[in-house]
Amino acid sequence: MSETTKRPPFFERLKAGLEEAIQFTEGKELNLRTTVVPEAPPPMIAADVVRLRKRLGMSQGFFAQLLNVSAKTVQSWEQGERLPSQAALRLLQMFDKETVAACQVAGLQPVLTRSQPRRTKRRGKPDK
Repeated sequence: MSETTKRPPFFERLKAGLEEAIQFTEGKELNLRTTVVPEAPPPMIAADVVRLRKRLGMSQGFFAQLLNVSAKTVQSWEQGERLPSQAALRLLQMFDKETVAACQVAGLQPVLTRSQPRRTKRRGKPDK
């Protein structure tokens, strides 16, 4: 097992924070960490959820298992009764934009999406 480092007492952390605030107001350079927060996932309406599920070729039940929600939840999204949570929207975004990678992470074979061309025989013309 790895050793865990003990956090400094609250007072010491508070004192350090106040000292940094004083340095900042005096215009001194600070060694700060900057964290970039990603944008919220784009909203999805009922038609978007249906389009994605059908493009992936999945039933509501299978799609629900993949997203770790109930089939009733997927059904309510598709009927416009409820909106997906922010966490569900992020998963839906990943399956929509990075289908192959998302399927690989989920342990699925990448699916042939409807946007990819399919080979079909033409009717009415005999094969040569």
